[in-house]
Amino acid sequence: MRYLTLSDPNSVLETIVAFCEFLEVAIHTILYLRGIYPAELFARRRKYDAPVFQARHPGLNEYIAGSVKSIGQELASGGVKKVVVVIKDMNDVALERFVFAIQSMLDVDAQNRDVPILDSASRTSLHQHFRSILVKLTSQVSLLRDFSGEGIILLADFK
Repeated sequence: MRYLTLSDPNSVLETIVAFCEFLEVAIHTILYLRGIYPAELFARRRKYDAPVFQARHPGLNEYIAGSVKSIGQELASGGVKKVVVVIKDMNDVALERFVFAIQSMLDVDAQNRDVPILDSASRTSLHQHFRSILVKLTSQVSLLRDFSGEGIILLADFK
């Protein structure tokens, strides 16, 4: 039996699972940073060697997890170009958009989605990219104007 290491290449499915895990972390962090919900609702955690925030409300966690799971299923079928987190006001007007573009997911037959792809990003490399995005997100959000956001919607842009 061979054990996988952090330097081994990922399969398509492993990459999708890793992206969805990152997306869930990013959404929680966006909600915290933008003050969509009270700060007391969040717990500070570490993921990808970066500080992140996770909501402690079961209903919100279920909504985010369910949305990300649906997006992951669409990613697996190759039907998503980008994921957009939209923050809207009480009048349903979009105030901000956080866009996660999916540019280079490979089109691989279903029977080969578990096969590691040579020259693909390793787990370590993916974690470094995710860390970099979270750090940039945290620093860039501080440059945005303050507002009292009223809600959030998750959208997936299909091919």
